Order: sequence, then C-alpha cells, then structure tokens
Amino acid sequence: MVTEQRLRRWLREVRQGRRPIGAVVASLRHFPQSDLGFAKLDTHRRLRRGLPEVVFCQGKRVAQLVQIVGRLHTHGETILLTRLEPEAAEQLLPHCAFLEYDPMARMGYWVPQRLRRRGLVPVLSGGTADLPVAEEAARTLEVFGSRAVRVYDVGVAGLHRLLGHLPALERARALVVVAGMEGALASVVAGLVRCPVVAVPTSVGYGASFAGIGPLLTMLNSCVPGIGVVNIDNGFGAGYLAHLINCGPSLG
Repeated sequence: MVTEQRLRRWLREVRQGRRPIGAVVASLRHFPQSDLGFAKLDTHRRLRRGLPEVVFCQGKRVAQLVQIVGRLHTHGETILLTRLEPEAAEQLLPHCAFLEYDPMARMGYWVPQRLRRRGLVPVLSGGTADLPVAEEAARTLEVFGSRAVRVYDVGVAGLHRLLGHLPALERARALVVVAGMEGALASVVAGLVRCPVVAVPTSVGYGASFAGIGPLLTMLNSCVPGIGVVNIDNGFGAGYLAHLINCGPSLG
C-alpha cells in the first residue's frame, strides 16, 4: 500500500542516501493498479483520494472475491466489502480468516492497524426496519476512522424519542439520518442542529412510498438548508460522505 505519508518518507530517504532508488521502484512496480484479469484493483485510490477502494460484492463470484481480498490484504490495505450477503460470507470467510463480518450491515472488513476514532457522527434511523442501511453507514464510518454513535428508532411518529439525544446531536460534526416511509426525519433533525446532515432514503414503506422514491423526494424537497441526499438505501455512500465531513481525507 502506497500512502502519501509513506511516499514522502521514501523520497526523503532517497534524497538522504538512506534508501536505494531501486527499492522505491520495486515498491511502485504494481502502482497504480493491480490487475487480476477480471478486476483491476485501484491501489492508487488512497494516495489520490485519501481513502482506499471499496469492493461492491453483489454480482461477484466468491472465487473472485477470494482473489480480490487476498490481493488487498497482501498490499496491507484497509478492506471494506459492501453488500456481502450472508450466504456469500459463509463461503468467503474460511478463505479469509482475518476478515470480520457484520450480517446486519452486510459488510466484511479488515483494518490493518488499530484506529483511534475521531470526531462524532451520530447515525439516526426512523425505525427498526431501517437498521440494515443505518448499520451500513455506521460500519463505514468506523472502518474509516470516525466515531459513530447509533440513535435508532426515533422516527417522527414518536418524536419525543429523539429529544433526549439532542445534547449528542449538538456536538456532532456531521449526522446521517436514515428513514423510509415519508422520510420526514431528516428535515426535522436538520432544523435542530448546526452541522451538515446526510440524508438516506430507504425502500421501507407501503405502496405509495414507491420503494424509496417517496422519502427520496421528501428529502430532496426539504426546506431546511444543510441537507445532502444520497441514493435510496445507500448507507455506504452516506457513511463515506459523513466521514469526509467529520475527518477529511486521511493522508496516512
């Protein structure tokens, strides 16, 4: 794994005569991608964007995932697998014993070093049915190094449940609000806090919610400024964006 911090150190050592140019060339030989034939892993992603490539598992064969995860592990890169269904995880984990798996978030992950999580990003859900998407957001935040706090089942049908959490929400650097049905929770929360709110519409709801279109339109049409909206059920995208707001891109 080539990070900006590591590359800068190598170049200083070359200038000081403490590292041969050939050693740096050897380290960069597979840079900026690692070609597996069926996939080209973007090993340049962290250096370019501050965070590593994330693997979307849906549609990939387990044999392909084994190779992808193995190559990322060889590079010492943080590994995050999204939409990894339990059946696929059951087949994958015996080949990648270092991976951890979160069945609610449907995520596999491995972090090469112990993280000191920074900032504060509460993740709110309207109801219990929204938890898979909320957990996807929370797990993404934690893998990348943000401190996530879960505030679940605080939807507008019982708004009093939210009020006791206001002190934590007021200290947050960003918020993720996950809601289906009509999706009103994001507007309510954004009207109470100073920080940006990342709103996630979910496909939870009765027929007129149109599998998430209803809450998506509610969130897009909110009259409260400071709300950004991601795609339906996109907990990963929300967690990623909230982490950048909370911590900025990591250069390590």
